[in-house]
Amino acid sequence: MIRKHTRRAAKAAFAISLAVAIVLGGTAGPAASRSTAGPTVVLGTKNFAEEYILGQLYKQALEKKGFTVKYKENIGSTELIDKALTSGKISMYPEYTGVIVQVVFGRPLSAKTALKTYLLAKQLQKKRGFTLLNPTPFADTDAIAVLKETQSKYGLKTLGDLKKISGLKLAALPEFKTRNTGLVGLRRNYGLTKVTFVPLAGLSPYQALDEKKVQAAAVFSTDAVLGPTSKYRLLADPVHQFGFQNVAPVVSTKLVQQLGPNFTKTVNAVSSKLSQNAIIAMNKAVSIDKKSPASVAKQFLQANGLA
Repeated sequence: MIRKHTRRAAKAAFAISLAVAIVLGGTAGPAASRSTAGPTVVLGTKNFAEEYILGQLYKQALEKKGFTVKYKENIGSTELIDKALTSGKISMYPEYTGVIVQVVFGRPLSAKTALKTYLLAKQLQKKRGFTLLNPTPFADTDAIAVLKETQSKYGLKTLGDLKKISGLKLAALPEFKTRNTGLVGLRRNYGLTKVTFVPLAGLSPYQALDEKKVQAAAVFSTDAVLGPTSKYRLLADPVHQFGFQNVAPVVSTKLVQQLGPNFTKTVNAVSSKLSQNAIIAMNKAVSIDKKSPASVAKQFLQANGLA
C-alpha cells in the first residue's frame, strides 16, 4: 500500500526530537521496569518508509523493556505480509485498520467511522487467532493526487470528477489494480471505467505526475511532499472508498497471552503518541532529509520518554 514539497522536517537530530516532543505536548512519564525474557517477538513490516519507521518504533520500545525482538523489514505488500503472519513466519506487524477490512478480508467498504472500522477489524482478526492492539491517533489513507494545474484545468474536486479527463492515465503500485481500495473500487464507487492503469516500477507517483506520464496517481495522505503549499492536490473521497486507516499492530493472540500485560502496555504507549503531525515529521525526516528510520525512531522515543 502507499500518500505529498514542504519545509525540512528538522535542521538537526536534536531539532527533530525537540520538534516532535513539542508537537506531542511533552514527554511521557518514567519508563516502566524492564520485562523478564519471554518468547521472541518476530516483528515484520510492509514495503515503504512509514512502515519502516513504525517497525523501528515498536522494535526499539520493546527491546528497551527487555523483550526479545527479531526484526524482518520490507516483507512486501499487504497480501504478502498477511501470508507471513498466518503462516507463522512473523508474529506481529503494524497494519492499517481499513486495509484489514477491505484488503485482508475483502469487504467492499470499511465501516462508516474510524472507530467502527477498528472494532470490525479487531473482530475479524480475533476469529483467526490474532489480537489488534490500540490504534494510533494518526490515519494514513490511500488517496489520489493530481497536479494543482490539472485540478484547475478540469475543475477537479472529488474522485468522480476524474471522469472529466478524456484518456485518463492513473499510476499506482501493481496491487492497486485488483483491490477494493484501488481500481476495483474506483470503477464501482465512482464510475471510472475508462482508465488506463500505469503500474509503478522504479518511479514514484509524484515523478510520474511531474513528467506528465499520467494525470493522476495513487499516493498516501501522510506523504512528506504534501501540504498546503504543495504543487499536488488530493481529491476528496466522499463515499470513503479508501476507508479509515489508523494503524493498529496485529499480534498473535498466543504471543500476547505469553508476554503478558507489560507487552501490550509498551506497544500501546508507542501508538498513543503517534499523532498526524508526528508521523508526517518522521516521514519527512526519512524521505526528504534522508535519515535512517532507526535513528528517527530512536529520537522520537527518547523525546517522549519511551526509550
